[in-house]
Amino acid sequence: MTTMTTRRDPGGFRRAFRRNLTAYGFLCAALICFAFFSWYPMVREFLLSFQKTNFVGPAEWVGLDNFRTVIEDSAFPAAWLNTAAFTGLALLVGYAVPFVIALVLNELRHATAYLRFVVYLPVMLPPAVAVLLFKWFYDPGPGLFNQILGLAHLPALSWLDSTSTALISLVLVSTWMNLGTGTLIYLAALQSIPSDLYEAAELDGAGLLRRVWHVTIPQTKLILLVMLLLQIVATMQVFIEPYLLTGGGPENATVTVAYLMYQYAFSFGNFGGGGALGLMLMLVLMVFSAVYLRVSRDDAN
Repeated sequence: MTTMTTRRDPGGFRRAFRRNLTAYGFLCAALICFAFFSWYPMVREFLLSFQKTNFVGPAEWVGLDNFRTVIEDSAFPAAWLNTAAFTGLALLVGYAVPFVIALVLNELRHATAYLRFVVYLPVMLPPAVAVLLFKWFYDPGPGLFNQILGLAHLPALSWLDSTSTALISLVLVSTWMNLGTGTLIYLAALQSIPSDLYEAAELDGAGLLRRVWHVTIPQTKLILLVMLLLQIVATMQVFIEPYLLTGGGPENATVTVAYLMYQYAFSFGNFGGGGALGLMLMLVLMVFSAVYLRVSRDDAN
């Protein structure tokens, strides 16, 4: 009869402890950075929205006075309307165009790597550089766009100086800047669709449009929904385009909530008012973020 005894391996326990300790160390470092750069600013903004302070002396609690101040501002409704309009226009232009380009790239068989690089190139540019490049394009004198209109014998436009064209001009800049990211995400989703589905659709006599409608869109509906929610969250925080191109003008036609928040904090010195606007915007974005998390959780299950 053989007696089997189980011996503990102290060396193995120490190795496992050190390995886990290292992992927890890296995790704690990431959590500290996330807490410092994400959680703390949100908590600080929440407190700041109920305070009056210039960050020199002690803060004074003023309750809802900051909210009353920004709501009574004549630029407040314009900022929300412009933000909603910008988001809607960005969805019409910037949501469909990357998907269409991804469909075209997915059908190509030659020079695909080069074309993907060309599409993604604007994303690699610093946002300020891309915006200032378009500022020259929109120049009413030697600007590229007006030169093209001149070659077509069309009248020049005041792209950034007219209330009818300023906002859509910002949308075009934002769409061009973020075109590559959306295109590559859609392209990855398209390439994950089984080819058998397309072959079966072709055998049934389905053309290109019917294959897109009955195969491509149903197979990518989750990523389409996720991208829709992410684009809404991103475009509602638009700031750099009005800041560098129009300064909120003309006649508040391009002032957005994020830009008005910047004005309150750094132009007017009213940090409490800026915090109140930031809290309002954060609450609105939390709704879309909750929907995004729900959709992502349903997909994981």
